[in-house]
Amino acid sequence: MPAPLSRDLRERIVRAVEGGSSIRQAALRFDVSPSAAVKLMRRFRESGSPAPARFGGHRRPILAPHEALVRALLGARSEISLVEIQAELRQRGIVVGATSTISRWLRRVGLTHKKSMDRPCVARGLWHMDERRSASIYPASLWSSGSGPSWKSARTGPA
Repeated sequence: MPAPLSRDLRERIVRAVEGGSSIRQAALRFDVSPSAAVKLMRRFRESGSPAPARFGGHRRPILAPHEALVRALLGARSEISLVEIQAELRQRGIVVGATSTISRWLRRVGLTHKKSMDRPCVARGLWHMDERRSASIYPASLWSSGSGPSWKSARTGPA
């Protein structure tokens, strides 16, 4: 990922433009792209400072405000798949781009998927978390009624 221009270089570009040089001439003189110089001058005129904007940072998980809803979905249907959770959320106006987002969030809040051991070949039918905590996704249609896995909270112990 590219780093912002140095503070010194930013100040020299601003001084050159304020001294009568065009933005493109200043960009050429200081060997920066014209778009970088234009954006720098726009920022300087708006804020009065040549300092770069905030770079990077932490993003709050998209599902954090909807934890109660997701838990209710899991409580209502223990055999629900990640794709079905995504569809239910979409119906309620919550857009989650990928099922991996849901999987990572479920792991973060301590929810895992308990596999059914009475049918080992179908036990891989929905999705599960192994010891390394990686998720696999399979269609829910592989499960017959009553033999599917159940959701449990890793924080409260076995279901």
